[in-house]
Amino acid sequence: MNSQTNTLEECYEFLLSFAAQGLTAEKDSERDRHLRAHLQRAVDALRSLESSSEELVRQADLQPVEKYQAFFAIMVHDAKKASTAIELVLVQPAISAQLIDNLNASMHLRTLLTDLFLISEVLKPLEAHAAN
Repeated sequence: MNSQTNTLEECYEFLLSFAAQGLTAEKDSERDRHLRAHLQRAVDALRSLESSSEELVRQADLQPVEKYQAFFAIMVHDAKKASTAIELVLVQPAISAQLIDNLNASMHLRTLLTDLFLISEVLKPLEAHAAN
């Protein structure tokens, strides 16, 4: 799950930087291809969250299991919403800074990032304990 979190954080930071530049859309430009690559990596990471969270629950023997499963179910639901918003942006012929700014402001994307930050903090003591 760490790789998905890192991919999504990296994408979000890139999107913030892109939006801050206030650039107009340039279809098929190098910048457009780079932006689309970041967005596609984010979608791919979102699609793998469900399987990686299920694997994490099993491998780490997280207890009480039903609490983790319930949270991960919510997170996967949020990931599907965020993925849908990103995919909507990806199908646009040209992607402007304003469009990315609106995506960044989307509650779906922000909610998902908050989910990921929350579970990362919850898992830190478990990871530290496992490392010892």
